[in-house]
Amino acid sequence: MELGLKGKVAIITGGSKGIGLATALLLAAEGAEVTIVAREAESLRRSAEQIKEQTGKDALAISADVSRPEEAARAVAETVARFGGVNILVNNAGTSAARPFEQVETDAWTADLDLKLFGAVQFSRAVLPHMRQAGGGAIVNVTAVGGKTPGASSLPTSVSRAAGLALTKAMSKDLAADRIRVNAVCIGLIRSAQIERMWQAKAPELSWDEFAADARHGIPLGRIGNAQEAANVIGFLVSEAASFVTGTSVNIDGGISAVL
Repeated sequence: MELGLKGKVAIITGGSKGIGLATALLLAAEGAEVTIVAREAESLRRSAEQIKEQTGKDALAISADVSRPEEAARAVAETVARFGGVNILVNNAGTSAARPFEQVETDAWTADLDLKLFGAVQFSRAVLPHMRQAGGGAIVNVTAVGGKTPGASSLPTSVSRAAGLALTKAMSKDLAADRIRVNAVCIGLIRSAQIERMWQAKAPELSWDEFAADARHGIPLGRIGNAQEAANVIGFLVSEAASFVTGTSVNIDGGISAVL
């Protein structure tokens, strides 16, 4: 399927590893120009080199704190100066923070919302003039299945992710007239540094494949997913193949969620 991404310009926050990097690689391979944004300069440098080696594209790597509006504005301005505009935004920056309600201090609530919710808000606001100038665009907010079905000891992450879903739906209504589509993906268990740490802590005697397929994870498809599988869905949602899709969320969780 032709995704229609050649010549498009994409910004991916949290783009130096995991789902963000896999998405950057996919979009670059499809012909898009990509900017990857993260805090760690060295990780960004290595990821930009990987994108160049695998796709031939010179990615723009920007070290920035996505929760700060001035940093978001700078990253977008540098992208426009380099590539001439912005067509795609993937709000992927985030960390896992899951504790019981009484253990979450005010500062932790603020930090989580600043990163996961307001980070998406800041970047979305910064790209809107450029998407309007281009005649449209696509935004994908990367959230988690816990935002739909919060469990015990899932705070503050589940609340931040639920807010991201509400943001997605509201933005999709407001921006549809500008031909700017806004969707979300809800991530379940996807291989990451955090999941690998869980593997080493709980079952170091198992190979990765054995751990990923452990029935105790409760995943109907029988295994933990990988970043490429998430990137494939994101790539579709930002592409012309999804030109009539907006205001929706897609679970990338192997069927584990109890809700659509």
